[in-house]
Amino acid sequence: MAQTMTQKILAAHAGKEEVRAGELILAKLDLVLGNDITTPVAIGEFPKFGRAHVFDRTKIALVPDHFAPNKDIKAATQCAAMRAFAREQGIVHYFEVGHDCGIEHALLPEKGLVTAGDLVIGADSHTCTYGALGAFATGVGSTDMAAGMSAGETWFKVPGAIRVVLTGRPRRWVGGKDVILHLIGLIGVDGARYQSLEFTGPGVAALAMDDRFTIANMAIEAGAKNGIFPVDETCRAYLAAHGAQAPKVFAADPDAGYARTIKIDLGALEPLVAFPHLPSNVRPVRDAAGLPIDQVVIGSCTNGRLGDLRLAAAALRGRTVAPGVRCIVIPATQKIWLAALEEGLLAQFAAAGCVVSPPTCGPCLGGYMGILAAGERCVATTNRNFVGRMGHVESEVYLASPAVAAASAVAGALALPE
Repeated sequence: MAQTMTQKILAAHAGKEEVRAGELILAKLDLVLGNDITTPVAIGEFPKFGRAHVFDRTKIALVPDHFAPNKDIKAATQCAAMRAFAREQGIVHYFEVGHDCGIEHALLPEKGLVTAGDLVIGADSHTCTYGALGAFATGVGSTDMAAGMSAGETWFKVPGAIRVVLTGRPRRWVGGKDVILHLIGLIGVDGARYQSLEFTGPGVAALAMDDRFTIANMAIEAGAKNGIFPVDETCRAYLAAHGAQAPKVFAADPDAGYARTIKIDLGALEPLVAFPHLPSNVRPVRDAAGLPIDQVVIGSCTNGRLGDLRLAAAALRGRTVAPGVRCIVIPATQKIWLAALEEGLLAQFAAAGCVVSPPTCGPCLGGYMGILAAGERCVATTNRNFVGRMGHVESEVYLASPAVAAASAVAGALALPE
């Protein structure tokens, strides 16, 4: 039977020759991830599975990133619980603030903890980010995380798939954020519900890894179970540079069955923005230019990588943030922060009037470091713009690329980078 890329990975981890969409399987896990919000709940459930120790202390990753550095006593208590569990269990991949810290979905690939062909679950919906590396990665609940830590395997319903064929090359100032916003705008926030978004076509070669991470990251915003890219030379080079295990390459069969095929010409795309209160409420920035804003956030697991910061800096070069606008820049990991420092990007941001934060999810989920008041508008490189996502229910979040976000900070309103 012809199979998709996702089906082949799931079949291999279930010890089967093939699997079919809709089939229930028990599959072995290569990595289980949790953060400071979801892990404490999983820790509370863990004893109920009757095992004293995790299945493999080298295959668990715990990352305090949502409310870390801790914003209040409750956040500190959550992180303390996770830290204690990591010590008690001898978890190898626990990442403390100030050492190898960072936002989980930027940090794990950077540390080489995910490779092509892996099966990863994480108690965070944006675990699908690792599909950029040719892995099957998906978000789960905290109870599922606890089960995965205990048994090293878990149940899946095999998803069907949508094939997204990319052609052409993106124009200047157009990147991964515009690609995924375009796709979500086409199919809606439930257009790929419990399906795999499989990206393919000659246009993939024109996308840097940072763009692929952004696209895979927001597959969940289309309702997808996972998003996944083929393992090409760009992917292989990234894996090798970050010390990942040798890739296990799975490719979709030419006659694999897909629910639908969507074709996107990258060269035809332009900078886009998602208006409140859905990632699917997409419009060209040119049609919205001039809308006044109060805040800009550049960062998150979606667009806080070094390439994103370089793009924002290029749009800011020689300019300053408009009076009355707050611009918050959040490098996604400590390594990215240091690289941005060495390249002079942080000095450029500071000189332009931006505030530079240590790595944290912070404002993306309405945590801290940039909460909005009633009536305020924010252009953000984050992934969601639901009601109250970044603060007051009467505030508004507009999703855009780092280039558009930086340009908007300068203009004091939604603006094109050029």
